[in-house]
Amino acid sequence: MKRIIKPFKWVKINPAQTLSLGFLCLIGLGTLLLMLPFATKDRHHLSFIDALFEATSAVCVTGLVVVDTETTFTLFGQIVLMVLIQVGGLGFMTFGIIIAIVLGKNIGLKGRLMIQESLNQLYIEGMVRLVKFVVGFTFIIEGIGAVILAIRWSHDFGFPKSLFYGLFHSISAFNNAGFDLMGEFRSITGYVGDPTIILTLSSLFIIGGIGYFVILDIFKKKSWKKLSLHTKLVLLMTLILNLLGTVLIFTLEYNNPGTLGGLSSLKDKVLGAYFHGVVPRTAGFNTLNLPELTLSSQFVTILLMFIGGGSGGTAGGIKVTTFFILILAVWTVLKRKEDVNIMNRRIPKDLIFRAFSITVYSTAVVFLILFILTITENAPLNVLLFEVVSAFGTVGMSLGLTPELSTPGKVIISLLMFIGRVGPLTLAFALAKENKKLPFKYVEEKIMIG
Repeated sequence: MKRIIKPFKWVKINPAQTLSLGFLCLIGLGTLLLMLPFATKDRHHLSFIDALFEATSAVCVTGLVVVDTETTFTLFGQIVLMVLIQVGGLGFMTFGIIIAIVLGKNIGLKGRLMIQESLNQLYIEGMVRLVKFVVGFTFIIEGIGAVILAIRWSHDFGFPKSLFYGLFHSISAFNNAGFDLMGEFRSITGYVGDPTIILTLSSLFIIGGIGYFVILDIFKKKSWKKLSLHTKLVLLMTLILNLLGTVLIFTLEYNNPGTLGGLSSLKDKVLGAYFHGVVPRTAGFNTLNLPELTLSSQFVTILLMFIGGGSGGTAGGIKVTTFFILILAVWTVLKRKEDVNIMNRRIPKDLIFRAFSITVYSTAVVFLILFILTITENAPLNVLLFEVVSAFGTVGMSLGLTPELSTPGKVIISLLMFIGRVGPLTLAFALAKENKKLPFKYVEEKIMIG
């Protein structure tokens, strides 16, 4: 009797692979929906590449667009984008777990591991409780933001339109997406001196960008001394980077007639500098004319976009804790100390290695994509670098290159947005073959470095 060979069998996939495939499926669904004729106002469907780019930007909460959102998409298309932003920001696993909870299903170990990977948490315990908190907190904060924005915009657009505008921009801001409905790629430049719009949007994307673990830790501990080291570092680094960004932009752009120099009052200049100082980490809205920024301000913006926000939130970049650990590790080496210590705590060496790995891997990805774009695109190097870091950091700011990208350029930037949202190391883990641990160690030998 011949042996029956099964042509197919289930392949086990790890949480990193599940997360990556989930985002790909969501992007594919969004692409198909945005290609529908009634998704666009002229009833002519988007090309596959443009729809793919828009869907990737929404799911990866980036905000780079090749077509203007307000003038191109119908209400249906705008709702599709809003839903993609919401699901992409929270993570499809979060929604999957909530649906399972509503249906009365038990969440097994595999589900908890995928939540841990999705929300970038250190420990597996309390994952279901964290998901419930994340969803509830998100909807409450987005609702408050939507009401404030709707009331403010009711004076400009009338009640029905202002309500949708408030909801769309609140979801876009909290999830650090940067999509807007202002038309003609203007973002919110017309509201540079409006404290209600500026402070509401900035509060939304700062809260969304610091990470859900930090928010939950604050709610539970309610005391600075009791907060975890992670929460303290995220809050301190966020405050420092926001203040530093604001001061630098205010100083560098104060006399620039194309940006702050063209504003009449000191209040408008302060609000303009503040918003641009905090928005690169990583919301994507802009109140200043980005192509008019000085080279120094562009450099500051690129650095802030690369650093990003807090881990486990809606922000991108290498994350503020990664950046801080790098600085701390370098300082420790310079002081010739053995351990990396901060606030009477010692940082484990595996976290230091991981921080260096994330930074080196991210830098390599950025420069590789930059090199490719120098071949496919006809633009100055600073414009290309700005675009690449914006896509990698899922920021969504551009010096005007995005609508002018070639077809290969759109595909490359789409891929980079996906890498930035999933995380470079997560994607590497998903693609790499798992190696078995060796039962021995090789002989150690030193080499000269530096």
